[in-house]
Amino acid sequence: MLLYLHIPYCDSKCYYCSFNSYVDKFDTRKSYMVALEKQLKHELKRFNVTPLSIETLFIGGGTPSTVDPILYAPIFELLQPLLQENAEITSEANPNSATKTWLEGMYNLGVNRLSFGVQSFDENKLKALNRAHSAQHAIEAINNAHEIGFRHLSLDLIYNHQGDTIELLKTDIDQAFKLPIDHISAYELTIEAKTKFASTPTVRQINDDLAFFVADEITKQGFKHYEISNFGNYQSQHNQGYWELKDYMGVGAGAVGFLKNTRYYPSTDIDAYINNPLQIDEEPITQEELLTEKLFLGLRSNIGVDEVLLNNEMKKRADFLVEKEKLVKEKNLYKNQNFFLSDELVLYILS
Repeated sequence: MLLYLHIPYCDSKCYYCSFNSYVDKFDTRKSYMVALEKQLKHELKRFNVTPLSIETLFIGGGTPSTVDPILYAPIFELLQPLLQENAEITSEANPNSATKTWLEGMYNLGVNRLSFGVQSFDENKLKALNRAHSAQHAIEAINNAHEIGFRHLSLDLIYNHQGDTIELLKTDIDQAFKLPIDHISAYELTIEAKTKFASTPTVRQINDDLAFFVADEITKQGFKHYEISNFGNYQSQHNQGYWELKDYMGVGAGAVGFLKNTRYYPSTDIDAYINNPLQIDEEPITQEELLTEKLFLGLRSNIGVDEVLLNNEMKKRADFLVEKEKLVKEKNLYKNQNFFLSDELVLYILS
């Protein structure tokens, strides 16, 4: 069982961001966290959560570091008996708002992993993405977190923004590896509807060579490539749970929950959510849709696809891909050694 908490506040709206986040609602933070606790209690009953059954907790956003640790305290008090011993507890953070005080507060609550939204150490690129921090902010925040005692530290990088070159990306990666991190998420810039970049789509360049370069450069420096966008000596247990399609509670405005064959969607509007956090839409998922998700998630990561999921025709096509060395088979699992081809491989198996 996994738990995701969504914090929809941001200091600034990044031009590429399509997540549910707001820059003008900071006065609602206290009442929002009260509403979040109310929904959490509801989900704990819906998911029949028992003591020591929550494997991982992930606090995402938005920007969780815009909310004072004091406001998280009632949530952690509620969850304390439900979390497994040594549960992975992750919070996202932005370098400019992850102050020493905030970091110490979250550490004292029990957070043991941080994921920093760095995106780049190039000042011009940071401005072009409308990031609210500088490269020095990022370096200082990650070092501060390490000194405070966080066990696992990750950072995000973005590539294929207009003007990205091998030289720029190598500089970013080299700087990342000078920091006390054990994980990197490297995302290709995508243009999403209703974002600032949607009106200027040419800011995304199409250069497949850069994707391979980023992956090769990160693995060359010692991190394992375990999912299309993720690398590390430590692999995020929470994300692994998503890729295995484990049940997960989604709590907060814009979060998504998943239980067996149903998805749950709380309101995305902060004010509406505060007024009624239990107004939650449900979406049934067919067995065919679940199978498709398992294939896409399995082949874009080191999870793989169990042969028992495939009918005879699908299995024949998967075996053909093994014969052509596009997949490998380990006992009953089909695994992909080139995550960048995952979508094409899945579509072929399903065809």
